[in-house]
Amino acid sequence: MAEHHLRTPISEADVRKLKAGDIIYVTGTMFTARDEAHLRALEYYKNGKKLPVDLGGLILYHCGPITRKIDKKWEVVAAGPTTSTRMESVEAEFMMNFDVRVVVGKGGMGLKTSEAMKKFGAIYCAFTGGTALLAARAIRNVERVEWLDLGMPEAIWVLNVATFGPLIVAIDACGNNLYNDVVKEIEENRKKIYRQISIS
Repeated sequence: MAEHHLRTPISEADVRKLKAGDIIYVTGTMFTARDEAHLRALEYYKNGKKLPVDLGGLILYHCGPITRKIDKKWEVVAAGPTTSTRMESVEAEFMMNFDVRVVVGKGGMGLKTSEAMKKFGAIYCAFTGGTALLAARAIRNVERVEWLDLGMPEAIWVLNVATFGPLIVAIDACGNNLYNDVVKEIEENRKKIYRQISIS
């Protein structure tokens, strides 16, 4: 297990060096996107419309932040991760079209996304659920918000972050997946236990 400190923009070469189990901290620009933002961005792409934000090399955070506006400035109050499997059906296409190299969320992602990460050179990092305040402390400021008509949690929030983490590389660009490893270990242990107590 190694520790890495990354700055945006993040390249394919940057993430190809990382291995499942590594710990990373990121500094620079991160953007949030959940279901609705993914779908609208892909619709824009298919219709040849330019996105309001250039996403290439930025950190994609599966998050619906709680924010408040003080005078004319937005402030993030809490920014815990969203369950990433919600985006499984569209994430591979999103990464392919928008050059996203690092995806952050909780709970892991499926085979389709894992294969896309291997193909395009990207990683999935787990950020512990229940740490919304810790995440908010790493956000220096809100650079901008787009598509607020989707609602606060579904909008794209562009955030400037400093040493955001710790993030665990759960799916690396070689296809290694810590979530799958845990499932396999559980299944092996289950079989052993069943044999010990004579259950087939």
